[in-house]
Amino acid sequence: MNFRDLFILLGNYPILILCLILVLGVVFVNGWTDAPNAIATCISTRSIKPKNALIMAAICNLLGVLVAFFFIDAVAYTIQDMINFTNASPTDALIALSSGMLGVCTWGVLTWYFGIPSSESHSLIGGLTGAGLACMTLKLDVSIPFGPTSSWALTIYGLFGSILFGFFVGLGFTKLIQLMFRKCNRNKLKRPFKYAQIFSGGCLAFSHGAQDGLKFVGILVMAINFAAQACNIKYPTTPIAITEDIGVDLWWVAVVVALVIGLGTCIGGFKIIKKIGQGLSKMEPYQGFSSDLTSGAGILLASFLGLPISTSQVATSSILGVGAAKGIKRIKWKAFIEMVITWVCCFPGTIAIGYIFTLIFLNIPGLGG
Repeated sequence: MNFRDLFILLGNYPILILCLILVLGVVFVNGWTDAPNAIATCISTRSIKPKNALIMAAICNLLGVLVAFFFIDAVAYTIQDMINFTNASPTDALIALSSGMLGVCTWGVLTWYFGIPSSESHSLIGGLTGAGLACMTLKLDVSIPFGPTSSWALTIYGLFGSILFGFFVGLGFTKLIQLMFRKCNRNKLKRPFKYAQIFSGGCLAFSHGAQDGLKFVGILVMAINFAAQACNIKYPTTPIAITEDIGVDLWWVAVVVALVIGLGTCIGGFKIIKKIGQGLSKMEPYQGFSSDLTSGAGILLASFLGLPISTSQVATSSILGVGAAKGIKRIKWKAFIEMVITWVCCFPGTIAIGYIFTLIFLNIPGLGG
């Protein structure tokens, strides 16, 4: 499917326009609130200027989304399997999907306003779940799969696994660096570690695109597929399947997602940068390098395993691990507790908002299918 095909589909099924706008709105909020994590430590340790960091983040995010689109598609499958809309009418599915995305946007803006890093990944899952629960309340043919291999189970695995990975790997990696360079002049090491941190920041931005970008590519493809079903056009519901089975090239979906993430990063995000880079633990360049490389590796590993994780959560836990290498007292626990409260509230908050919006819109006469 190319742009011409999409415009034909939009003309035949206008509700898709609203859904795509809301999904891209969530992508923009992701760039606003999540993507700054990749460059927060680089800027706070003055390894790179803010404008250059934003450019680097935008480019690396774009590359991450494109590479993941063709080679690391597991996360897209996980997100698409979160709610089973198979037997629902395409119109109801699009309304539910749109309502869930509206809930995610609302939550993201609220957390951004208070300068607290939220998880757009967890918000996305919560919004979708709230929409699914609303559909089930209205007795629509929609279900939410549960079980040890379900998408919700993979989300829980990723939630706790990413925290443990970030903290302990960050702690261990920092201790290793301290041991390897214990006899070296610290002042002489600052410059090379600044360059190393720029590299690790780029890796973290790349992995963010590979993880979060694919989630939104999966959602966009779902929306297009629902509209195609309504128009009696059969498309598979996964990006790689579309490319291989039908020969329809959807690489431009990944490009659009990456560009919107980059736009969000450039417009906002400095509150998040300040909170992440300076609010948790004061760092030197070698610590920033350790934190960013740990976060990037953890996010890429989760992407290969199909675990939808929070990139801000991994970044925060790795910073805590790096800070703990010099002693627990070096960590600013008050800022960490604020973020934990946000994470704890994220699932119930976004589920509730997505549920309410979905009930409202599906009950509007003439709108539901």
